[in-house]
Amino acid sequence: MSEETEGVRLQKVLAAAGVASRRASEILIEEGRVEVNGQVVTEQGRRVNPDRDQIRVDGSRIPPPRRHQYLVLNKPRGVVSTMDDPEGRPTLSEYLPRTAQRLFHVGRLDTDTEGIIILTNDGEFAHRLAHPSYEVPKTYFVQAAGVMDNHAVKRLAKGVRLDDGPVKPDKVKLISRGKDATLLEITIHSGRNRVVRRMMDTVGHPVDRLGRTGIGPVRLGNLPAGEVRELTREELGALLDVVGL
Repeated sequence: MSEETEGVRLQKVLAAAGVASRRASEILIEEGRVEVNGQVVTEQGRRVNPDRDQIRVDGSRIPPPRRHQYLVLNKPRGVVSTMDDPEGRPTLSEYLPRTAQRLFHVGRLDTDTEGIIILTNDGEFAHRLAHPSYEVPKTYFVQAAGVMDNHAVKRLAKGVRLDDGPVKPDKVKLISRGKDATLLEITIHSGRNRVVRRMMDTVGHPVDRLGRTGIGPVRLGNLPAGEVRELTREELGALLDVVGL
């Protein structure tokens, strides 16, 4: 039987994924730190199908070999969340490497909103990540006009009613209050159009500047505006868990 028919040795899969060398992977298996489809594996030589089997090390999902591209872009303000714009405005495509395959963005950001956006050519992954039923949380850095008192912050945290129905953030964190502005971190899983801006308008403190800093377990970190990077193994594995793939 070929290796493709009977599977690939588990330690080889772990080594190929960059978890550890083959020998170190064997030690991880011996120590009971590796799971396949929810069951701890301790015997050496176990064969798996890396495309179908769910493999974890210390509880963290090891994604299958990449057949697609998964990129993170720090979208600058003023860039339209499309690959082509008939009006000639800057688009996402201008920031992608020339070696990038034909990609599409997952969700969108307003032209005036900066921050993290994920691009991929994995259709099922993109569909699930954007679908509201999976309730993937997004985290935003908000610079709001005026000094918000505690009452306004609490009102926002409890949820507000918009013209298309009520909405409640998952978390509201007050970062600081300045002379004429308030800085907040808001996490929300609603994907409604301009939802953060509309929430802030409702509590009387319009957004002066808005940036998305996280999508689920993926964080923007210190990625400069206009720069692109690949999702890490840990990030992709965590997102596959979030969307049930």
